[in-house]
Amino acid sequence: MNGTFIIKEGKELITYTKYEDIPIVFDHVIKFDPEWPEGSHTDEEHEYMETFNDKLKELMKRERTNASSN
Repeated sequence: MNGTFIIKEGKELITYTKYEDIPIVFDHVIKFDPEWPEGSHTDEEHEYMETFNDKLKELMKRERTNASSN
């Protein structure tokens, strides 16, 4: 998934353009902005966009404070 994803690691803000490149554990999600398909959407594009919330929730689980409490 492409977009703009910013995480905080220590005092540093790190920007990723590919969701898959985000580390397994980090301090905080700062920005989650996936690329939305343009125009009228196909059923497949709607299914894809419906995964965005789950992907954000997954990132939030990977935040260091949440990962250490599991």
